[in-house]
Amino acid sequence: MVNFTIEELQGIQSKSNNIRNMSVIAHVDHGKSTLTDSLVAAAGIIAASAAGDTRLTDTRQDEQDRCITIKSTGISLFFQDGVAHQSAAGLGWR
Repeated sequence: MVNFTIEELQGIQSKSNNIRNMSVIAHVDHGKSTLTDSLVAAAGIIAASAAGDTRLTDTRQDEQDRCITIKSTGISLFFQDGVAHQSAAGLGWR
């Protein structure tokens, strides 16, 4: 996990034209977590081999225990030079 300074986060957040917010909405077992993990893996945040198993957006304990997404979780991706970097301050990644 990448650690940011406050100044780095503020710098990223000030470039609003480069930020893409997303949340996936779909029926149970239709690949929401797998899709989100794949996008984050494409950004280089997690290993591509871990996409789908990491379940990055399943933040609640009951979601993790049951391996299902219950509550929507949004993520922000920072695009620079055609490369996405996750930059959600709450998640602390880029």
